[in-house]
Formats: sequence, structure tokens, C-alpha cells
Amino acid sequence: MQNSARQAHSVNRRGRRSRQEILDATARVMAARGYAGTSMSALVKESGLPKSAFYHHFDSKAGLLAAVMERGAHEFFDAMREAHRDPPQGGTPRERLGWYLQRAGEVLEHREDFLRLLLVLVMSHEAAEAPEALRTVITIRDEGRAYMRRMIRSAFLGEGAETADRVADALAHFGMAGFDGAFVSLQSEDGKPIAAYMRELTDAVAALGEALTGPR
Repeated sequence: MQNSARQAHSVNRRGRRSRQEILDATARVMAARGYAGTSMSALVKESGLPKSAFYHHFDSKAGLLAAVMERGAHEFFDAMREAHRDPPQGGTPRERLGWYLQRAGEVLEHREDFLRLLLVLVMSHEAAEAPEALRTVITIRDEGRAYMRRMIRSAFLGEGAETADRVADALAHFGMAGFDGAFVSLQSEDGKPIAAYMRELTDAVAALGEALTGPR
């Protein structure tokens, strides 16, 4: 009985490891080639695992893409929450927003494969061929805007909850667009560090927010 239990545990552990290796390989290859340009043979070559291992864990390439995006989103938002664990209590809205966005930029730099693949899917509409994955992409984008809204609201909370809600509702989409643009510029190697983009985004969002709060 003990030997059987040990063998089952070993099999399960190998299964979990092979699943992670598949997801790692898929994230790398799809981030570089896109969904349509990624073949199962390329994934087999990149991972070093047999094709049967892929179909043991996933029913289809679309299901594999959905799993990659779900894992990437989980890790990305976990990293964001950890980066923002101890927000400043004082300071101006601009200073607080700068604190949030600078740390968000640091997370962005370390999650490039996930964000690159996400934007490729959004811009190419390739995920439309895989409804399960498309739903995952839409959910991730919605979560990203909601997270941007929380950052802006937290930055302006000192102006009162009602004002903070109004500013965050008005600027969440703009902030998300700026975050997307900063990542595209970083990938294009335009010559600026991510910290510079986050400072500029802070200035833009803070200025708009200050205008929305009215004269003081």
C-alpha cells in the first residue's frame, strides 16, 4: 500500500511538472509567434515533451491558450497586489498615484511574455478563433481596468470617497490605455525606461483628476 501511494504521488508530481512545462513553453512561443502562428509541433520542440503529454492535459490548442492566459493573469495580479501591499497614507493624489504606477511599472517589466501575448491577442483578434480563450482575454482586460480604477481611487481618496469614485470612473480607461502604450513603447525599445513612462502617465492622470475635482 505504501509503495502504491508513493508511486501515485510521484506520478501526480510528474504530471503537475509536465503541465507547468507545457504552459511555460506555450507562453514563450505564443508571445513570439501569436496564437495562429504557433503549431503543436513547435510547442513539442520547445518543451521537449511528447505531443501525447499536451493532449493528456489539454483538449485543444484553444484550451491550452486559455490556461496560459489564466495562469499569466493570476500571477500578474498577484504580483501587483504584492507590490501595492503597503500604500502611503499621506501625500498628494499625484504623489500617491506615482507610488502606485511606479510599482505597477516594475511588475510590467517582469511579466513581459504574458503582457505581450495578451496584446497580440487583443490587436490581432486571433483569439476570436478560440471562444474559450477570447472569454479569458476579455475577463483579463476587464480586471486590468478595474485594477487601474482602484489605483486611481486610492490615490484620490483623500479628496473624499465620492470625489475619488468620480475621478476613478472617469479616468480608468485612460489610465489603462496609457499603461498599454507604455508597454508597447518598452517593447519597441524607444529609448525610455519604464519608470519615465510611469512618471509621465502619473502626471497626465493626476492633472486630469485634479481638473475633475474642481477649484479648492
